[in-house]
Amino acid sequence: MTAQFGRLLTAMVTPFNERGEVDYEQAKRLARALVESGNDGVVVAGSTGEAPVLSTEEKLRLFAEVKSALAGRGQVIAGTGNYNTAESIHLTKEAERVGVDGVMLTVPYYNKPPQEGLYRHFKAIAESTSLPCILYNVPSRTVTNLAPETAIRLSQIDNIVGIKEASGNLEQVGKIIAGARPGWLVYSGNDSDTLPILALGGYGVISVAGHLVARQIREMVDAFLGGDTSRAAAIHHRLMPLVNALFVVSNPIPVKWMLNRVGFRVGAPRLPLVEPDEKTARAIEEVLGKYQVDLPVPAQA
Repeated sequence: MTAQFGRLLTAMVTPFNERGEVDYEQAKRLARALVESGNDGVVVAGSTGEAPVLSTEEKLRLFAEVKSALAGRGQVIAGTGNYNTAESIHLTKEAERVGVDGVMLTVPYYNKPPQEGLYRHFKAIAESTSLPCILYNVPSRTVTNLAPETAIRLSQIDNIVGIKEASGNLEQVGKIIAGARPGWLVYSGNDSDTLPILALGGYGVISVAGHLVARQIREMVDAFLGGDTSRAAAIHHRLMPLVNALFVVSNPIPVKWMLNRVGFRVGAPRLPLVEPDEKTARAIEEVLGKYQVDLPVPAQA
């Protein structure tokens, strides 16, 4: 299977209203705005979307609402993987019925499976669906690292089409790119690693910064692919202070604060996440003020 996913996807935050309920109308507005500002699509209910605190019913409705809102103008990748294989299979099957374009499957967290367990977990989910699957390796959150040998082995499963690599280990990323089947999509999972991963032969990025500066990220990617590496490097360096600010405390706390600050209301995070303290908020705002924001803000956001 060759998936036709774009090079720039943003892991979308989940908007909540003042009562802490999912704001589905605002989620639709945000998805449309993200595509309008340069994204090829969105990942819904990933870690940036606060998946661990969303119910299955909330996730499925989000998948459906965002898919309807984009109406084919952008891809919708549903976050359906967790530490429970059976639950991941169930949610993946339900997401396929909703009509999403693909699913993202995170490395199981908390229970620390060995590499053979990771292989069988992802294989079982992939075999339960006809959808293209993107793996998500983020050991800073899950503790467990998906070894490059396991990723390469999983790349041989037809509908596992790629990986979002957020290990920060460029040697590991290089091994995956060199060893995976031809055409396998290796996305940067850290905005700071996008250009280095492209240089290693990677495909694109599943971004957080794409909420705010998608056109500028796309300009960097296009410049690199077009052979203008100096321009790509200049954009990378210019964006790095913003990228660093987005992770000064746990994601998505800073990006939600920034979106609210620029006028695109997405609410506060759900517990156990909280809004940034006053000192952190001031530091984030200082950085944000130095950037042009690409996201179109609705008049009544």
